[in-house]
Amino acid sequence: MKKLFALVLAAIMMLSMVSVASAETPAWEPFAENVSITIPVYDRGQAGVPNVEDNYWTKWIQENFGDKYNITVNYVAIPRTDVMTKYSMLAAAEDLPTVLMEYDYPKVTQWAADGYLATFSMDDFAAVAPTYYNRMVENNQLTYTQINGETYFAAALRPYYDTTYTFQNFVRMDWLEQIGYDHVPLTTSEYNDAMQKIKDAGIAEHPAGGVMISGVGADQNYAWRTWPLDEKEWAMYGDYNIPSLGWEPNRKFLKNENDKYNKGLLNPEYYLTTNEDEKTNFINGETYSYGAYISASMDWLNAFYEANPDAKLAIAPVSTAIDETYGTNPGYRTDNPFGMMVGFSAKATEDQLKAAWMYMEWLTQPENLFPFQWGIEGETFNYVDGLPVTVSDYEGEHKLGFSNNKDYWCITIEARQAGTIEDLISNNLPHDLPQDFTEDIVAWYGEKVKVRDAGWAIANALFSVSIDAEVEYQTTLVEKYKEYRDKLTMCKPEEFDALYDQFAQEYLDAGYQEVIDERAVAWEAGNSTHMLNQTAEPIK
Repeated sequence: MKKLFALVLAAIMMLSMVSVASAETPAWEPFAENVSITIPVYDRGQAGVPNVEDNYWTKWIQENFGDKYNITVNYVAIPRTDVMTKYSMLAAAEDLPTVLMEYDYPKVTQWAADGYLATFSMDDFAAVAPTYYNRMVENNQLTYTQINGETYFAAALRPYYDTTYTFQNFVRMDWLEQIGYDHVPLTTSEYNDAMQKIKDAGIAEHPAGGVMISGVGADQNYAWRTWPLDEKEWAMYGDYNIPSLGWEPNRKFLKNENDKYNKGLLNPEYYLTTNEDEKTNFINGETYSYGAYISASMDWLNAFYEANPDAKLAIAPVSTAIDETYGTNPGYRTDNPFGMMVGFSAKATEDQLKAAWMYMEWLTQPENLFPFQWGIEGETFNYVDGLPVTVSDYEGEHKLGFSNNKDYWCITIEARQAGTIEDLISNNLPHDLPQDFTEDIVAWYGEKVKVRDAGWAIANALFSVSIDAEVEYQTTLVEKYKEYRDKLTMCKPEEFDALYDQFAQEYLDAGYQEVIDERAVAWEAGNSTHMLNQTAEPIK
């Protein structure tokens, strides 16, 4: 009877979803009195992109959406490298935007704990934004929208979340060929060997480069973990927002950094080097690799080839091998099954909430999303074989913002969708460079799918209850980690283990013990997600 009831209920839900999903956008009435909403948009400090708060496309939103429904849509710039500080300042000034959104789950749970966010009825949201809601249902995202049984978030869609291809590492293949390599290193052993040979050959003084620790996601140690993973350890230590100093994978990772530093492979001033500095170093021929998000327009690659007209680049491949010497493996972190986690200000009025939900639903409609992502045919894109292709060197009035306006439409979806994965990769790359990387990235994607299918892809644990210690200690721990990490990287090799143990204990005492204890309690109580099936099998 239970099975029968479940089947009947599922059928009813499916019919309901199909009915709503096939309906047109709700016939909203304009507000009787003007409603003003504010939407956050990342300011990435990039040269050559339009003003993020005021440009052709923000006006386009106002004219095509806002004016129609008597809504004034404002945008507020959020520095990408200092998100939490900016929101704290806005909160202190009682000027939080109507929408608060972020990719990192611990950040949004901290906003909930700090009282920044409103709770709301998902039924009310579904009535205003049925397309957005039904998509969350279809992609099993509703489980991420609640904390302690209260609804705080809507979840944007993240296509290809466990095989994401949009970030790539570009490497100097010409340097590798000069030292006798006919392929890009696939393991830690090969990488370290190649860096040493590049240094010894006088090609680059510090080929491994290096940047300062900043922001979340520092020192990801997924490839240094012992497999199959213990789920409780995964829940306690696996989060990347608070580095896992004291956990064995972090020790192994940092020991390798210490080794590279003492051999002169790392830039001795890496701790003063920003990501922009590292980009410049790569363009100037001082470092072996640089990683960045791909897009149809990549100014730094143009600058690289101008400075290095005879250079040959390659895409760093997906690791598929187990390196017994260093204990590394093909494990990698997947993105979350959602894109932006979208919350709403606790200060927002009922009309402002509805207006924000209308904005999200309106942007989700293909006829509205497409021009916001691609722009204007004949100017910012052209159709080639029936598919849109971005004009990478367009510089006119209708120029799109960073990564094709992504920081605006990420409130509904994380990537442009047009055609097959091969089409998507091709359309997200410039094709006016001396090299075309489409085939390389398509092959890279194929290898990543193999790794994923073999069970080496790792999603971080997410908790349906607030981990209060994370909120209390995250800022302190991240700052302490920066200090300890640099000292561990630069110490003498024979001092490393004792110093690591000392700092690990100090880190625990500074609040990390409370963090991992709370996570363990939440996991044991069943208030967390679970690991996918993990293996330790070779990739075939």
